[in-house]
Order: sequence, then C-alpha cells, then structure tokens
Amino acid sequence: MSEQRRGVMFGAAAYVMWGAFPLYFPLLEPAGAWEILGHRIVWSLIVAAALVLIVGRRKQVAAILRDRRKLMLLAAAAAVISINWVTYIWGVNNGRIVETSLGYFTNPLVTMLMGVIILRERMRKLQWVALGIAFVAVVVLTIDYGRLPWVALVLAFSFGTYGLLKKSAGVGPFESLAVETAVTAPFALALIIALQATGNGTLFGNGVLHVLMLISLGIITVVPLACFGAAAIRVPMVTIGLLQYLAPILQFAVGVFIAHEAMPPGRWAGFAIVWVALVIFSAEAVHHRRKVLREQLAPLSTTGV
Repeated sequence: MSEQRRGVMFGAAAYVMWGAFPLYFPLLEPAGAWEILGHRIVWSLIVAAALVLIVGRRKQVAAILRDRRKLMLLAAAAAVISINWVTYIWGVNNGRIVETSLGYFTNPLVTMLMGVIILRERMRKLQWVALGIAFVAVVVLTIDYGRLPWVALVLAFSFGTYGLLKKSAGVGPFESLAVETAVTAPFALALIIALQATGNGTLFGNGVLHVLMLISLGIITVVPLACFGAAAIRVPMVTIGLLQYLAPILQFAVGVFIAHEAMPPGRWAGFAIVWVALVIFSAEAVHHRRKVLREQLAPLSTTGV
C-alpha cells in the first residue's frame, strides 16, 4: 500500500470518528456538557502525556514550556477549543446536531475569512463568490430558525481561531494537546470537584460503565487526532481539505436520520446553499493546486531535467 493511500485511510478514519461523536456523547448522560468537558480535558491530558512519553516528545514539550510565545499561543488555543468542545457537546445533547454540522460545514469558509482579516491573506475571485453564497445561506437559515444559528457560528469561529493559533504556534499535535490540556486541566478538575460537591456531578452513583465511558473521553479525543497527524504528513492539504467534509456529512446524517431533528423546507434550502458554496470553494482549491503544480513543473520540462 502506498504512503498516500495509507494517509487517505488515516484521514478518513479521523473524520469518520469525529463525525460519529453525536452518537457517543448522548451515551454519557446524565452528565451535562460542562461535566463532560471537564472529564474530556482531564483524561485527554493523561492519554496525551502517555503518548508524549511513548513517542519520545518530552524534549519538544519542555521546549514549548520554555518558549513564552508558544506557551501563550497554546494557552489561548486551549481556551478557544474548550469553548468549541462545550458548545458542540451541548448542541449534540440538546437536539441541535444538524446545527453543529453546519458549523463544521462552514468552518473552511470562516477560516479563509479569518485569514484575510487577521493574516492579511488575499482571496481569489471564486473564493469571494463562495463566501458570499455562504453569507446568503446564513441569512436564509436565520430566517428559518427565527434566530442566528449561534451554535454553528460559535463552532465555526472558535475552531477557525483555534486553527490560526495552532498554525502560529507551529508545534506537533501530541505535544500541543499535552500542553493545551495541561493548561486547562486545573480548571477542569476544579469544575469536576465542584459539580460533585454540589450534587450535580455524575461520576459516582451511576455505575461502573458510566465511569468507564467518562474515562474513555481521553481515548476518543486523542485517537482521531493521532490518525489526523498520520494523514497530514502523507497527503496534500487539498486532500485533507476534501476529507474534512466527512465529519459534518456524518453529523448531518445522524441529526436527520437517527435523531430525527426537524428539517423544514427553509432549512433544507439554507443547507443546499451552503453546499453550493462548498462545491465552488473545493473545486477552486483543487484547480488552483493543479495550476500551481503545473507552473512548478514547467521549468523542469523545458530544461529537460
């Protein structure tokens, strides 16, 4: 099996697992979104720390802790991804799975917009077209919902911000997760203890299986990340960009066909407009990638190398 094909399989596995999260989080009831967040951070730290030791990344983690800039960037990333996680968990467990999928459908477009605003990147014409169509979709969905689709917007912008912070930090996935969860773990542990002390925690009194399910949050957080990391070093980012749609497609399918969330005509119309924007965005990205490759290969063909 070629390395690229192996990378595609790793990437698909990562996004399929992320897409299946709406089936997993309801199994953690009666735990609420904040308690799930707390346990996810604490157990993820333990798993990530173990992986750092196993794969020999201790020196890299130590270097991050000595680098004030990287540490601050990852601390900010930890805060942002915590907002993303708790919003997603709340949405899944409160009948808004379809809306969470909208957040991740629109995330590539939001990330592109943030790149223009924050990093001063330049967008190409068809990218502006895709962004404009996506804006129309948000208007249509706002009218349909009778409110802004705030869950989707929080997810899209928080994950976009997280991506920008991680890009700026420029560190590996395992050591990054270890540092991020280490920063937030004291707050997460305090949250778990406070919930237990006030009688709102569910760690005890709900059976061994419930405890094991909460502990497994560390594994289900780190395993997809490991698969994604394995994919990122084997396949082009354009391929990763196309694979990322697997997660919201599965989330949408779970919301509509398993959770049976309402999908009136206006909502279908809004999602259809989003999908049109994504087709334009993805097709333009693939075309641009091929054009760049042709331009890079042209000098070689003319020199006969």
